[in-house]
Amino acid sequence: MRGGTTNRNYGVLQADGQRFAVRLGQDKPEHGVMRFNEQAAARAAARAGISPKIFYTSPGVMVMRLLPGRSLKADEIQKPENLLRVAALLRRCHTSMAGFLQGPLLAFWVFHINRSYIGALYKADSRIRERLEGLQEINEKLEARVGKVDIVFCHNDLLAGNVFDDGARLWLLDWDYAGFNAPMFDLANLCSNNNFYPHEEDALLRAYYGRELERGERDAFEAFKCASLLREALWNATSELSSDLDVDYARATDDYLHRLEVALAALN
Repeated sequence: MRGGTTNRNYGVLQADGQRFAVRLGQDKPEHGVMRFNEQAAARAAARAGISPKIFYTSPGVMVMRLLPGRSLKADEIQKPENLLRVAALLRRCHTSMAGFLQGPLLAFWVFHINRSYIGALYKADSRIRERLEGLQEINEKLEARVGKVDIVFCHNDLLAGNVFDDGARLWLLDWDYAGFNAPMFDLANLCSNNNFYPHEEDALLRAYYGRELERGERDAFEAFKCASLLREALWNATSELSSDLDVDYARATDDYLHRLEVALAALN
């Protein structure tokens, strides 16, 4: 199966016709990916009815039901009818997951993650080393702009490919980066990852909150979008140094840094 950037995925068909997805992956400490956390989140999401049923887990191995259907594409998520469905799915994640979680779990505070990436990239003499001090300053300003937040359990990696449509309903897949976070980050991450236009962002936020955002809330949303872009740039800069996949991470780093510059210009 087409896999993610931190794991390998296989489809298994039993003689009785049952279909399973087998997910293999080790910890990726450079990215904060810890499999105990991913598996605990996936089990809770399955019990909450927002992710496929889990049949088996062991260190580095997870077996789940292979659903019929396909992952959405970015331009499909942006459709008005799907914005409503995704907003409802995220609201269900944020309000129901906590009741099904068990054991130790991670937090995902994007500003801490960005600081950790920046520190590691300094030590590794990254290609973008000369830009890191400025990116650190940007990160601190964005964190201050967000201010106080509510904390829920979030997905934190809302690429279009992680939203799955079985033809009747939507599911969330891939809990590698799941953790306690501000619900606003999931919304901002979804928008920045999938290149939403402003009117699509407005529609998503209205569908999720059931109202227009206040000025401070909108400021936090815009800051989280920028922080998400910064995190993606730093993720790719780190992968330039650590990954053996045949991916042009340098180009992705530069693309995200350019998008960050554009977003910051609009923010200011």
